[in-house]
Amino acid sequence: MFTLALPAAIGIKAAFPGVIEPALATSIERVPSGDRWVHEIKFDGYRVPVHLVNEDVKVFARRGHDWTNRFKKIADDAWHISAGSAIIDGEVVVPDANGTTDFSVLQS
Repeated sequence: MFTLALPAAIGIKAAFPGVIEPALATSIERVPSGDRWVHEIKFDGYRVPVHLVNEDVKVFARRGHDWTNRFKKIADDAWHISAGSAIIDGEVVVPDANGTTDFSVLQS
């Protein structure tokens, strides 16, 4: 039996970043075409980056306000993600019966 030696890590571990401004959608006249474009639906909700740092989870508004207490369920669920650290860019929405989003219900 032999053991496989892993190479030593290269580089210096950086400090966990603070709030990162998300890239926001831009209104355009026509949808681009071609194989190099990927399109996604624009939901009407709150953009919330979730920060996982060791055992700590924080949910932020896109401008950096701590909304962990407003979205406790998201924070509790994110705590189960197996990662030492991560930033997850997400959108909190309330879907209606048609599958579209209802921003007024989310605000309530």
